[in-house]
Amino acid sequence: MAQQTMTITSADGVHARPATALVQVAGKYQSDVNIEYNGKSVNMKSIMGVMSLGIPNGAEVTFKAEGSDEEEAVNAVVAKAKEEGLGE
Repeated sequence: MAQQTMTITSADGVHARPATALVQVAGKYQSDVNIEYNGKSVNMKSIMGVMSLGIPNGAEVTFKAEGSDEEEAVNAVVAKAKEEGLGE
């Protein structure tokens, strides 16, 4: 399993536009890709799942992937999150 943790620095938290971008990136990989926040873990290939977490500014999230391309999946999701201005 590959994982990386990030603090959300976007004033709006993870809202619809960046959440959609993250879901699109996660969907490109065969691995199971999840985002974990506040003790809950959801499938990152589901926009409803990601939005259901209600991730605010200042939240610490962990991106996790398990499968044949897990490292690439986590790195791509983290890179997209940074590109979307969600965190450092």
